[in-house]
Amino acid sequence: MAACTLCELPVEEPITDPDVDGDFCCRGCLEVARLVDEDEETELSITAIRERATDEDPELSVPDGAETAYLSVDGMHCQTCEGFIELLAEEESGVHEARASYATEMLRIVYDPDETDRDALAEAVSRLGYRASGPDEEDDSLRSRVEFGKYRAILAAVVMMPVLVPYILFIYPVYLGIYPESFLYGGTIETMVFGPLAVWSTLILIGLGYPIFRGAYVSLRVGRPNMDVLIAIAVLAAYGYSLVTLLAGGRDPYFDVAVMVLVVVTIGNHIESRVKRAALGNRTELTDSRASEARRMVGDTTETIDIDACEPGDHLLVKPGERIPVDGTIVEGTAAIDEALVTGESVPQRKSDGDDVLGGSVLTDSAIVVEVGPDATSTIDRLVELLWSVKSSDSGVQRLVNRFAVVFVPLVVSIAALTAVGWLALGNDVSTAMLAGVSVLVISCPCSLGIATPLALAAATRDAADDRVLVLNETVLERVDDSDIVVFDKTGTLTTGEMELADVVGENEDEVLAMAAAVERRSSHPIAAAIDAAAPPTTRSVSAFERDDRTVSALVDDTRVVVGHPDSFGDEWTMPEEIEEAVTEAYESGTHPTAIAWDGEIRGLVTVRDTPREGWADVVSDLAAADREIVVLTGDDERMTGTFASHPDVDQVFSGVRPESKGAIVRGLRERGTTTMVGDGTNDAPALASADLGIAVASGTEIAIEAADAVVMDDRLEAVPELFSLAMATRGRIKQNLLWAGAYNAVAIPLAIAGVITPLLAALMMAVSSLIVVYNSKRRLLDDAERSIPSSERPQVQPRPQSN
Repeated sequence: MAACTLCELPVEEPITDPDVDGDFCCRGCLEVARLVDEDEETELSITAIRERATDEDPELSVPDGAETAYLSVDGMHCQTCEGFIELLAEEESGVHEARASYATEMLRIVYDPDETDRDALAEAVSRLGYRASGPDEEDDSLRSRVEFGKYRAILAAVVMMPVLVPYILFIYPVYLGIYPESFLYGGTIETMVFGPLAVWSTLILIGLGYPIFRGAYVSLRVGRPNMDVLIAIAVLAAYGYSLVTLLAGGRDPYFDVAVMVLVVVTIGNHIESRVKRAALGNRTELTDSRASEARRMVGDTTETIDIDACEPGDHLLVKPGERIPVDGTIVEGTAAIDEALVTGESVPQRKSDGDDVLGGSVLTDSAIVVEVGPDATSTIDRLVELLWSVKSSDSGVQRLVNRFAVVFVPLVVSIAALTAVGWLALGNDVSTAMLAGVSVLVISCPCSLGIATPLALAAATRDAADDRVLVLNETVLERVDDSDIVVFDKTGTLTTGEMELADVVGENEDEVLAMAAAVERRSSHPIAAAIDAAAPPTTRSVSAFERDDRTVSALVDDTRVVVGHPDSFGDEWTMPEEIEEAVTEAYESGTHPTAIAWDGEIRGLVTVRDTPREGWADVVSDLAAADREIVVLTGDDERMTGTFASHPDVDQVFSGVRPESKGAIVRGLRERGTTTMVGDGTNDAPALASADLGIAVASGTEIAIEAADAVVMDDRLEAVPELFSLAMATRGRIKQNLLWAGAYNAVAIPLAIAGVITPLLAALMMAVSSLIVVYNSKRRLLDDAERSIPSSERPQVQPRPQSN
C-alpha cells in the first residue's frame, strides 16, 4: 500500500498530478505539496513540514500518576514572593514542580498523591507565613482577609497620629519660623516629645513593618530583590538616623518619615489588593457551576458525599433543578438536561438510559440516576483547572519584565547611595543627604513594572470568560494577534453542521424521497439522517442492504434501489437531462446531491444543504482586514465550495480533504507564517493541535479542550474576531502599563535625586503609580457597544489584493 508523500498516511488509491512529484491521500495534501514547489521565498520543504509534525514544546517531565493542585495564596507582597514560595514548596515531600503568580495570587503544584495531598500542601504554604486555600472555596475566608486588610489600614492611620501630632505641634512650626513655648525647648523636649516618639515608632516598625521586612528578607534569600527591599532600607535608614541623632543629643529626628512611609505603603497595598481581588477573583460562572456534593445510592437509600469522594462506577441520584456532579452515563430515568454552560447549546436536550451527560449540566425536569465515568471528574472541572493553570503561569513578556526587575532594585539602591554621597560632597548636612537617598528608594516603583503585564493578561482572560470564551493557554493573547494565516474548517464551523433537505427533483418527487429515505434509514451519515428526517413515515418492506464506497442499496418492496453520489453511477445507469442539470445546479449552489436509481435509471435527485452560519462572511472580512490570509478546509467536492471560494477575502480553499490529512495541511501552512486553526473540535482536533494556535468553536467536548488553546463555549462564530480584537486591546493595555511604569520611574527618580520630592510625597507617588496600573488593567478591554456593531456597519478598510 502506498503512503502519502506529505502526511505519510497509508492510501489505497493515491492522487497524483503530473506537475507535482509524489503520491497523495487527498487533494489537500496535493495542494500543499504544490505550494512547496511554487514557494521560493519561504524555502518550504516536505521534510520541514514533517519535522514540524513531531515538534513538541518542552515541558517538565512529570511521573505518571502525578496530580496538580491549585491554591489561592494571600500575603504575597511582590513578584519575589513567587520564587520564595516555589523554592520552599518544592522542598516538600512529593512535590515535583511549583509555579506561583504574584499578580493573580495563584500557586500551581504538581505532586505525587501517594505522598501528599492538596490540604497538606496548603498547610505547608501557610506555615511559611502566607495563607493558602483552594481557589474555588467559599468567599468567607476571602472576605475575612479583605476585612483584616481594611482594619490594618485603618490601624495604620490611627497609630500614625501619636507620631504626627507632636511633629505638627512642636517640630514643623520651627521650619516656618514659629517657635513653640520655650519651656519645651528648655531641655525637656527630648524626654517629653522625642523619647516617647522613639518608643512608639519602634513599636510601629515592629508591628506595621513586619510584612515589609519579611518580604525584603524573602526576596534577598531567593536572590530577587524587590520593592520591599527599597522600602525596608528607606524606613530603617530614617529610623536609624533618628535614633542615633536622639542619642547624640540632636533635635532633628525623622521618626515621622519612617512611620508615614510605612503607613502610606500599608494603605496603598490594601487598596491595590482590594482592587485586584475585585477584578481578578477566582470565582466565575464556571466555578460556581461545580457541584460540591453528590447523592450516592447505597442499596435502596442514598448518602450525601463530598464530590471528591465519587468513585468510577458509583450511582448518583440527581433531582430536578440540581447540577449533575460529574461526567457519566444515565442508567435510569429520562430527563431534559440544560448543557448551555458546557456546550453552548441553548435548548435542553432530552436524554435517557445509555446517554452520556456532562458534569455541571442542570437537570430541568424528572430525576435520573447517573453512573460515574472512569475519571470521576467533570468537563467543568477540567475547564476550571485549565483556567487556573493560565492564571498561575507567566507569559513571555512577563518573564522579560521579571528579569529586568531583578536588576532594577540593585540599580535603585546604588543610585540612592550615590545620591546621599553626592549631597554630602556638595556640603550638605547628613540629614539632607539621608532624606534625598530615602526619597530615591521610596519613589522608585518596580511593583508597577512587575504587575503591568500579568494584571492586563489576567483581566483579558476574565473578559474573555465573561464572553464565554475560555483562554486555555497563557500565551494565547500574546500570539493570536500575530497570526498571518487563519484556517477555518468548513463543516460545523463556517456552517451549522446540521444537514437539512434543500430540494427533490424527479417525475414523482414524493416517490423519490420515500425511496431514498427507505434505503438511508439505517445509515448514520448526516446526509442520510437529513433525508430520513424530511420523509414521512413509511410501511414499505426494506431488506437486503448492501454498501460500497459511495453507494448504498436495498430491496424496497422487492425493487433494488441504489442511493449515492451522482458520480458513482456507471454507464449502465441512464441519467435524464433534467437530473444532470439538477446536479450542476446543486454544485453551483453549494448543496450535496444524492441520486436515487432503480430499474436501470436514475429516477431522481435529493439535495441536502449544510447551512452557512449567519454572519460568517463578516467574520472572514473582519479577520482579513488586518492583512491575514484566510484559508478554508473541507472534505467536500471542489464543485461544492463556491459559496466560500467566491468570498473576496478567502484566499484559498482546500477541498476533498480527509479528516486525518487536515493536520498535515496546517503544518504545511505554518511554514508560510503563524497559523491559527478554527474548528469545532471534532474531526479537526489534529489540525487544532497542529496549528500555532487552535480555537475550538461551539464545543465543550473533551477532545476540544485537549486540542485547542481557546474554546468558544457558545455558538457565536463572531467570538473569533472578538478574541483577535481582545488580544490587540490587551497588547495595547500592556504597552500603556509598561509605558506608564517606565515613564514614572524615568521622571520621578531624577526629581528625588534633585531633592525636589520629600520621602512622604515619594511614598504617595509610589502608591499612586501602582494603583494607576491596577485600575488601568481592571478596565474592560472591549465595550459591549463595540461587540454589538455588525461588521457591515463598521468603518471599512480597503480590500487587499488577492494572493491566489
